[in-house]
This record gives sequence, C-alpha cells and structure tokens, in this order.
Amino acid sequence: MDPRTEQAEPPSRSYWRWSKQDFFPEASFDSLTSYKAALSHICHRLKDRVLDRSTDDFELVELSKASEHPMHKCLTWWDLLWLSFGSVVGSGIFTITGLVAHDHGPSVVVSYAAAGLSALLSAFCYTEFSVEIPVAGGSFSYLRIELGDFIAFIAAGNILLEAVVGAAGLGRAWSSYFASMIKNDPDFLRIGVSYLAKGFNLLDPVAVGVLLVANGVAMSGTRRSSFLNWISSIVSAFVIVFIIVVGFVHVKSSNLVPFFPTGAKGVFEAAAIVYWSYTGFDMVATMAEETKQPARDIPVGLVGSMAMITVVYCMMALALTMMQKYTEIDKDAAYSVAFVNIGMNWAKYLVSICALKGMTTSLLVGSLGQARYTTQIARSHLIPPWFALVHPKTRTPINATLLITVTSIIVAFFTSLDVLSSVFSFSTLFIFVLIAVALLVRRHYVSNVTPKNDLIKFLICLFVVIGSCIGGTVFWNLNVGGWNWIGYVVAVLVWLFGTLMMALLPKYRVPKFWGVPLVPWLPSLSIGMNIFLIGSLGSVALWRFFICSVVMLVYYLLVGVHATYDIAHENKQDSKEVEGKKDVNQGV
Repeated sequence: MDPRTEQAEPPSRSYWRWSKQDFFPEASFDSLTSYKAALSHICHRLKDRVLDRSTDDFELVELSKASEHPMHKCLTWWDLLWLSFGSVVGSGIFTITGLVAHDHGPSVVVSYAAAGLSALLSAFCYTEFSVEIPVAGGSFSYLRIELGDFIAFIAAGNILLEAVVGAAGLGRAWSSYFASMIKNDPDFLRIGVSYLAKGFNLLDPVAVGVLLVANGVAMSGTRRSSFLNWISSIVSAFVIVFIIVVGFVHVKSSNLVPFFPTGAKGVFEAAAIVYWSYTGFDMVATMAEETKQPARDIPVGLVGSMAMITVVYCMMALALTMMQKYTEIDKDAAYSVAFVNIGMNWAKYLVSICALKGMTTSLLVGSLGQARYTTQIARSHLIPPWFALVHPKTRTPINATLLITVTSIIVAFFTSLDVLSSVFSFSTLFIFVLIAVALLVRRHYVSNVTPKNDLIKFLICLFVVIGSCIGGTVFWNLNVGGWNWIGYVVAVLVWLFGTLMMALLPKYRVPKFWGVPLVPWLPSLSIGMNIFLIGSLGSVALWRFFICSVVMLVYYLLVGVHATYDIAHENKQDSKEVEGKKDVNQGV
C-alpha cells in the first residue's frame, strides 16, 4: 500500500447526520454577517483561487481525511479491464449507433474509428495521471494540481453534468430497448404529456426504476459490484461476437451504398456524437484509490480495454449497416429491429437482453465512478463535505451516490435521448481537452523549478497549438468552398510548428512509474482531435453548454469560491503551526 494514502480510523460517528457543520462548516457561512463580509472580498478570493494549485500529496492524503473512513483496496487489472468494458460498451453501441447510422449512413464506421482514436489518446493521458496520483477524484484532482482550483471547478461542474446526463441517457435507452421487446415501439412504456415541450414530453417511469436498482447495487460495495460486472460483461462479449458474425453472414453490399451520404463533414459530426459510446473509461481512473497496484493494473486495464473496444465498435457498426439500409435503421433499438427485419425474431430477444445487460452494467460502473468524482469534489468543499463521507460498513460513498441518483432520476423522467446526447458529448470532450493540456503542463512546469523563461516559451507553444486547433475547426465549419484546403494546411502547419517547438523545450518532470509515450505529440494530437470534435457538435450543443456553464459560474461565485478559500487558508495556517512547532523542538 502507498504510505501516502494510509490514514488512521477516526473516532466513530453516526454516518447519517444532518447538522449545518456537515454541510457548510466554513467560516464564511457561520452567519449572514460573515457571508456578507466574504462577498465583499470576492475579487481577492477569486484571484487567489485562480492562481492556487494543489499538490499530489494534498489530494492523496489531506483531502481523503474528509471521508472519515478509507475505501477498500480490492481491485486488480482484471477488475479494471472489465469495469472499463462494462462501462463503455453498454453506454454507447446499443444506444447511439442506430441514431447516428440512420442520419449519416455506413460512414458511421469511420466515425467510430476517429472517435476511438481520440478516446485512446485521452486514455493514455488519464493513465499517466491515475498511476501517479491514485485518488478517487480522477480528472478533477489532476486539474486541481496542474491547472489550478478555478479550472478544476469548471471541470467539476462538467463532470457532475456528465454524470447526471450520462446516467439519465442510459436510463432512457434501457427503457427503449425494454419496450421494444414487449411491443415494437420504444415509447410504449412512456407517458405522453401534451403541454410539455417536445423532447421533454414523454415521462419515463421505467428509466427511474432501473436507475434506482443500479445505484442501489453500487452503494452496497465495490467488490460485489465489480464481480457482478465482469461476470455479466464476459457473457456480453460472447453475444457481441454473435452479432458481428450474423451481420457479416447476412451482408448486403447494396446497403453500404452510398457509404458517405453526408460527406466528410457528416463523418466528423457523427464522430462527435458517437464519442458518447467511448465515455466511461475515465471512470476507471476514479477507481485508482481502490486499486491494489495502480502502477501495474491501471495501464493494462485502461489502455488495453480501450484498444479492444475500438475494434469491437467498428465491427458492430459495420455489421448493423450491412444488415439493413441506413435509412431504415431504427433510431432507438437498432440491433433488435435489424434482426427482426432479416427474419431472426428469436435473436431480437437475445440482442435486447444483451443490450439491457450492457446498459445495466454501464449504469453500475458509471454509478461507481461518478460517486467517486463527487466524493473528491466534496472533499475539496466545492460542494458540501457531507457528500464526501464514506460509509463505515460498505466503504462506499453512499451520500455522493444518492446525489447523482436523485438528480439523474429527475432528468431521465422528462428528457429525451437526443437532447441528452449532445450536452453529454460536449462536456466530455471539453474535459478531455483539459486533461491533455494538464499533462503537458505537468511535464514542462514544476513550481520553483522551471525557469520563468522556459515557462513563457512553453505557454506560447501551448497557445499556438490550441489556437491552431480552434482556427482549423472554425475554418472547417465556415465551409468557404474550394479554398478550404488552404485553411486546413495552414492550421496543420501551425500545429506542427507549435508542437515541435514544445518538443524542443526541456521537461522538468519525469513519470515515476508509467508515462505517455511521444510527449508532447500524443497529448497535442489529443487536444486537436477533441477540439475538432467539439466544433462538429453544432451551435445547439454549444448554447446548452454555455447556459450550463453560466449556472455553474454563478454557484461558484456565491458558494464555491468562499468555501474553498476558507479551507485552503485554514490548511495553510495549520501547516505553518506544524512547522513552527518543529522549529521550536529543533531549537530545544
């Protein structure tokens, strides 16, 4: 066990407690007077939070004390491999493939390959961080350490949005498949309400039920959840092989024509949406705190599973589009309906059961990971620390799981799948961009070590890389006609120049256990691909993301900045007192 993560068991206290101290223990919220005083210093506090960076040891040791009880270290590379498989495969291939294939045709295979490459690059970045910093916070903790408290909050808001929207989307998809098994109508079990807006007018009690069950299992224990997941995921793997084989046996070459009905632009628009199919691997990073040997188990479990999943997705998408003409593919229960259309009615139930199982395990693993994200966010006091508590018997963050459960249930009850998918993809891609940037910062900038001149050169290179990616994406969306290739060539050349200059700069940190190869090239490519996919989502997704971000920022200015400021300076004061006692003892 890493000695940095050991912590003594605290005095026994009741887990189910509801005092103000458990929700708002910070000095700024002691009274209305103290809160007004805190608001009057908002500019100073905001500047402090923007410039503040956490440390590896603080995230690993100090923040974990807020949970009062440690989580069990009970997972191996085998568990992580199947946790990644169970989370990712259930979360997309059975839910979003039909929707995208219907709109963009057989080229969805290329879309899955492009999205898979981008996801694999992000998985590399996550792996280095999770090996070096095996803590439940995942990307939130990594960004607090490398990019500062404010950027970490923006990511935290998107992580929570991703958690809620992802769980709600899976709940709705589960309901669609289940309804299609009973009657060839994915909305059969939903309740229509005419006075609500389209996209929010089909109430879904089945989605509510499945969310309650999956989250209940997750709260009962990590080891039990992992065991159930890998047993069911192995069964799913055999069914997936069956789907691929049947698809290739019933191939109709005419179904693949036209292969690119929406052109190259449509391929990347589809890639941005099907990226949802790859989300979930970041949940494995949040399980690092419960992994026995992070340095060995995480690279095998995370990178190995993502490479395998990319191949599986491309094969499954190709099988679907070969079995059925893309214009006839059902958007909600694509594989079940495709088997009915080729005369294999019995296979419809096999595929539907596999899809339901896959979505259930994805909900289960998602619940595990999302709760651990929420736990670390609560440990930092960005949300009330009551959500950071770990139950003494189950050793799981029950309060954090309940928060995600309740909010996702409310969203799933009202909101349709197409509305959820674009919001989810934007948040996920945005976080992955930040993680790649954070990895570059980690390698090139170490406080009090990196010379100021080298830091300035690195920042210039980083801005050139990001700027070229944004410029190329904007040019792609402007679609100015026959001169498009000039803009693309310029953007690529500027990106190559910025990345090359960064590669020539000295690195001031070397990974201790496992590192991403070809730095800065792979993280820089990850930034470019993710920004390009964000730009392919369309203006509606951008506006939804912007509105959600404004709401997050208002919360941060009213609550988050004051809570984290108080805790940060309280910890600094404690550190000074400890150092003072050491000096006195040494003097004596």
